[in-house]
Amino acid sequence: MPFTEQHLPLLESARLGDPGALDSLLQVCQPDIRRYAQRRCLLSDVDDAVQETLLILSRKVKSLRAAAAFSGWLIKIVQRECRKMGRITLNYDPYDEEKVEQWLSTKPTDAIRLDLVNALESLPEHYREIILLRDFEELSINEIAEILKLSTPATKSRLHRARELTREYILA
Repeated sequence: MPFTEQHLPLLESARLGDPGALDSLLQVCQPDIRRYAQRRCLLSDVDDAVQETLLILSRKVKSLRAAAAFSGWLIKIVQRECRKMGRITLNYDPYDEEKVEQWLSTKPTDAIRLDLVNALESLPEHYREIILLRDFEELSINEIAEILKLSTPATKSRLHRARELTREYILA
């Protein structure tokens, strides 16, 4: 049975520390978590991602501020766990922080600035514009969406892709 509004009292009880409610919540959520993990994870990682997600849910449910945000919060946890499992299984991480740290530590500040300028200049105009609006003018996603006449999800997607291309340019 999927998590629905009728489960909100169960969620609230689990948030308040009721161990029986937490156990029931985990049972209710497990099929949804598994279904989502089967779409997002490598087949060999599904069980591990489900277990890790349930563990995180049980530890952090008390910190959830709004019950209405529960489903989105849970999906983010599954996504993060699938990504983590994939990195381990495939030994690949497109956001390899070690590589970034190594790049930063081996370059003088002026060279970093020049590399960033070159990376931004290499971007197509629509990607360069969104990075400048967000990271230099420090506008919110909603403000950028309004300026560019895009939906909020499209704005987030474009920003993500722009940052990804910038990172690829710099770390190549």
